[in-house]
Amino acid sequence: MSIKSDSWIIRMCREKGLIDPFEAKQVKQIENKSVISYGVSSYGYDIRVDDTFKILDPSRSTSGIIDPKNFDLSHYTDFKGDECLIPPHGMAIAQSYEYFRIPREILVICNGKSTYERCGIHAAIAPLEPEWEGRLTFSISNSTSRPAKVYAREGIAQILFLESDEVCATSYADKKGKYQKQQDLTLPKV
Repeated sequence: MSIKSDSWIIRMCREKGLIDPFEAKQVKQIENKSVISYGVSSYGYDIRVDDTFKILDPSRSTSGIIDPKNFDLSHYTDFKGDECLIPPHGMAIAQSYEYFRIPREILVICNGKSTYERCGIHAAIAPLEPEWEGRLTFSISNSTSRPAKVYAREGIAQILFLESDEVCATSYADKKGKYQKQQDLTLPKV
């Protein structure tokens, strides 16, 4: 297994639409305003969070259970905007701004950006399996005792592309995965 470089990412995006929209270089400023970086990095791609969130505020939800088999949206508040405040010890469900088309020989792993991680704000993203396609849905957790700000359409996590020496026998598309081709923020399914 090998990790893919910036030149591979750029080539795959241009030839096969791996990431859409795609930034071929690291974006750190827009109109002379600093942003949390996104775009191609040396051995990965820094993805952006979109502007739609479902926020869980633990101080407002005193009863009930968070159950992935019986997901109850009544614990969450919808928010759409440029700056999302996540309550102390709360979390938000969000989605990537980018749409992905993962090749059959590639597995993608994700990690939160250090700018957020150093503030106690953690992005949790499952691996992108071979031939998965769609916009990522993931959680952003605030591990601090203060409200935490997340900036929409700016960097949130870095993804790394790992190429296998062999093509997998069964891809995410082959098994008709339940989150295939998701366009919108997608809640847990069983």
